[in-house]
Amino acid sequence: MALIVLAADKGAPGVTTAATALGAVWPRPVLLAECDPSGGDLAYRLPGDDGSVLNPGRGLLSLGAVARRGLHAELIYEHTQRLVGGLDVLAGLTSGEQAAGLTWLWGPLGRALAALPQADVLADCGRLGLHPQIGDLVAEADQVVLFTRASLDHVAHLRERLSLIGRKVGIVVIADPRSYRSSLEEIRRIVSGWDVAFVGGLAYDPKGAELLRGQWGGRLDRSLLIRTARELATRLATQMATQLAAGGETTAPPVVRRATREPEVRS
Repeated sequence: MALIVLAADKGAPGVTTAATALGAVWPRPVLLAECDPSGGDLAYRLPGDDGSVLNPGRGLLSLGAVARRGLHAELIYEHTQRLVGGLDVLAGLTSGEQAAGLTWLWGPLGRALAALPQADVLADCGRLGLHPQIGDLVAEADQVVLFTRASLDHVAHLRERLSLIGRKVGIVVIADPRSYRSSLEEIRRIVSGWDVAFVGGLAYDPKGAELLRGQWGGRLDRSLLIRTARELATRLATQMATQLAAGGETTAPPVVRRATREPEVRS
């Protein structure tokens, strides 16, 4: 249905945590795809559906091994795994060195993810600028969301990225809860002259991020991370559904995920 690229500039502040939190509360069927050419760590960070460690060899690496014969949307799910809590994921590369032989993959992967039937895709692309070929995937996105923090260095890099990306983007501020609203307003003021779709926020919540590492219960549901992620997910999913409806495509029904060992993080 919709491909949403999640990325940052310098430092990639919390993109993987943000992507996982958004996927956990996404109100429509969703796939979390780890598309950072520098390598990812979902396979080591979160347990699988049965409590075991995810297979780091199954995901983008195994998909790339067979995709030269043609990459279509239906092939994606042959290489996904499921996290505890019911979130489907396409695990990423385990190191940046693996990306050297897959420079051709990003464009076809972006087209396949954008054409995935009956599910939105959250593509965690990490830090933009290190691997120019990831631009082929970003070009296929229905929405690009850049993450930043309300500090001078992060804002400077954000403005540089806005001048280079050449398309309308959404901006999400990883903000200290003590100055949450003022941080968002400051970023809105700074980017007011740029082609920005929206400015949203996500709470900087280290305790919530730790709970997200497999402890999918009531404490996590009440965390600032999940509460702000739910607001952001609803906003983005509604925007994507509206765009799809305007384009004449059929939208998917609300997501219903299978119960797991721990209660799922849903409202």
